[in-house]
Order: sequence, then structure tokens, then C-alpha cells
Amino acid sequence: MNAIALPLIALIAFAGYTLSVMLQAEQSLIDFGISLISRPDTAQVVIDLYLLATLAGIWMYRDARKRGLSTLSVVPYLLITAVFVSVGPLLYLVVRGVQDRKRLAAATRQI
Repeated sequence: MNAIALPLIALIAFAGYTLSVMLQAEQSLIDFGISLISRPDTAQVVIDLYLLATLAGIWMYRDARKRGLSTLSVVPYLLITAVFVSVGPLLYLVVRGVQDRKRLAAATRQI
């Protein structure tokens, strides 16, 4: 349960906050992104954020392959990460935790 609880709480809180902000925004997500990269100080933050997103994407890909999942199974998480950065890895952690729980329950029933 702990493997699911923290990422699930973070996912719900952050996705809810993101949705709230997007509904109230006076400019599109693309316009906002362009304004962020137009100045060196905010561009540095965006670059740093996407470097971390890239590392998270590499980790999700390697973790999925280690678990015997196909490369295609990670594509939705990578796409979500490309747009909403933190939401992709958080969702991956939640789904992975649920899958692990199901595998453990199935293995326990077979014993």
C-alpha cells in the first residue's frame, strides 16, 4: 500500500492543481511555455525541469523493460511526461504499484 499511497496522493494533488490552473489561465499552455523560454532565468528552470523529465523517462523505459513489458507500454507515460512533466512518472509509479499488488495477490493465492 505504501508503494502506491505517496505517488497517488502526489498525483491527485498535483494533477488537480494543474487542472485548476489551466482552467483559470489567461493564455494557452504553448504561449506560457514560449514566454518561459524567452528569458534566460526562466529558461534555465525549464531546461532543468526537462532534463529531470528525460531522466525519469529513461528510468520508466528501463524499469518497464526489466519487468518484461514492451516498449510501447511506456509511450503513454512518456507523452504525458513531455507535456505535464511530473504527472507521467507519478502515474507510472501508481500503475506499477497496482500491478505489483495484483501479482503478489495472484502469487499468494497460488500457494
